[in-house]
Amino acid sequence: MDFALSNSLIALRERTAAFIREHVIPLERDPRRGNHGPSEPLRRELNALAQQAGLLAPQVDTRWGGLGLSHIGRAVVFEEAGYSLLGPLAMNCAAPDEGNMHLLDIVATEQQKQRWLRPLASGRIRSCFCMTEPHPGAGADPALMNTIAERDGDHYVIHGRKWLITGADGAGFAIIMACVPDAGEQGGATMFLADMEASGIRIERIIDSMDASFAGGHAEVVFDGLRVPATDVLGEVGQGLRYAQVRLAPARLTHCMRWLGAARRAHDIARDYAGRRRAFGRTIGEHEGVGFMLADNEIDMHLCRLAILHTAWLLDQGEAARHESSMAKVFCSEAIYRVADRCVQILGGMGVTADTVVEQIFREVRAFRIYDGPSEVHRWAIARRVLRADKSAQ
Repeated sequence: MDFALSNSLIALRERTAAFIREHVIPLERDPRRGNHGPSEPLRRELNALAQQAGLLAPQVDTRWGGLGLSHIGRAVVFEEAGYSLLGPLAMNCAAPDEGNMHLLDIVATEQQKQRWLRPLASGRIRSCFCMTEPHPGAGADPALMNTIAERDGDHYVIHGRKWLITGADGAGFAIIMACVPDAGEQGGATMFLADMEASGIRIERIIDSMDASFAGGHAEVVFDGLRVPATDVLGEVGQGLRYAQVRLAPARLTHCMRWLGAARRAHDIARDYAGRRRAFGRTIGEHEGVGFMLADNEIDMHLCRLAILHTAWLLDQGEAARHESSMAKVFCSEAIYRVADRCVQILGGMGVTADTVVEQIFREVRAFRIYDGPSEVHRWAIARRVLRADKSAQ
């Protein structure tokens, strides 16, 4: 593995950093940012700025208007995008849209790509991914899925309830995970594509949550007799969980990339403050209590970057990298939280105010240890693979 970046990727990194600094950060205090994410007019304005800068959807294949970046390229660019919590949204590489674009590009038919991927990649519409259910349905355990899709002639009829569905409010379409009875493999889990305006889809409520950076917030969505043509099955019937891994392994890594950028932003603010603020005859950064926190931040961020780059490199080699992406997700989500927590502590009273973006980063990154698989579930999966490897070696 060669850690050297190409000159073109270095130039793209610098161009992205300049775009975030000059165009996105000035909009961070825009009143169109609400408790449930940036408004649609603000999103469109940000997307237009990214389009003008040639930075819209950099992860998407050039056929759909993106830059066709490799996973390594995404690691570099997404970190810079994440330096502002608005950056990924501006560049159309935020969750859940980024993961949905990846899934559609790999699994969807040509007709489905033209209908849904093309407008999604261009920023004309948003999307959502409907998998998680409230108790007693599927959360971290997809085997508990209660949403059912029954065949009715040339259609499937879907009944069920999903919650914590990011971006559902205002989305153009949804990817819905439901079980098809008697479909056989993987309990019949199947993915369906549906326009959010279709009869039979209802957003029951918008859920108040700790974060406010995802467009459309998080919603509880009800499917009550939603009719989906059989032609709008995504991939094959019964293969939904396999496709979920196609989406989730790279998507959980891109979360790591973006949040690393946010951690670096918090660290830069705390470092600059520690170099100015004086106490007991010197700057607070010269005291070991604060200086060691800055050092630990550097260590955590450096190791996050190495884990991300290694997993990205494996994905670029065609590996599934499920084991490595799980390890990266657990380590990065916890290490980045530690970075944000130290930054709050270094800033002292200012750290718990909205005078800097550190408070928001600290608050919002907490959820990263839960979504795309809680740390405990990933540790359990990692342990199972470790034990299987041990048995095969005997």
